[in-house]
Amino acid sequence: MKPLPAGTQAMIFAAGLGTRLKPFTDSHPKALAPVNGKPLLQRNIEYMAGYGIREFVVNVHHFADQIIDFLAANKNFGFQIDISHEVQEPLETGGGLLNAKCYFEDSAKPFFVMNADILTDLDLHSMYQFHRSRQGLATLAITQRKTSRNFLYDNAQLLSGWENDMTGEQKISRAASPLHRGAFTCVHIIEPRMIQMIRQKGKFSIIDSYLDLAKTESIYVYDHTGDVVVDVGKPESIAKAEEYFK
Repeated sequence: MKPLPAGTQAMIFAAGLGTRLKPFTDSHPKALAPVNGKPLLQRNIEYMAGYGIREFVVNVHHFADQIIDFLAANKNFGFQIDISHEVQEPLETGGGLLNAKCYFEDSAKPFFVMNADILTDLDLHSMYQFHRSRQGLATLAITQRKTSRNFLYDNAQLLSGWENDMTGEQKISRAASPLHRGAFTCVHIIEPRMIQMIRQKGKFSIIDSYLDLAKTESIYVYDHTGDVVVDVGKPESIAKAEEYFK
């Protein structure tokens, strides 16, 4: 693994209710669901730390105390880990990012964001190099796996829209032809200046902000098809994850 630049930060989304992972999430946060005995949150902290990331922000809501206690019991695994507590309700990915903006908005370096319940072996250094070479506002990891919801992008890998194959819903940010499709891996790289450009407020998905900003800004997709990606959102997906992540 090639290390990322010193001082690179990351945020891990861990505040969700995890309704698809019931009954585990009836009494635990999904971020602490074990895969081969190791909680998802720990796996992703260690995964990103493997690329040299030492500063993390973790947002919490559902059974927040369990995550806070888990990190404290493990002395934050030797890293700087700040907690962004969404006390009243989970704010989804967009609202969660804005709630934690104080940790990133004054930085001069792009930062990573990922969901706690995604496990992948994506090469973060290669993605970072792609992002820096394009000089866009954000870069979103995708693969060509089967899913009902896809990002749409052009030949230059610029985000152009979103589509739900099951409902037929389509959101177009910019005209492009041809349009390609890719499934979001839920790993992002964001330039800090983007935070001030987000127009949505309260509880919302960061996808809404990306589609809005893509109308006037350069947001890229990074295709890493061939890498392992497991969405550990359902009990049966834990067994699948355990095949790849020992």
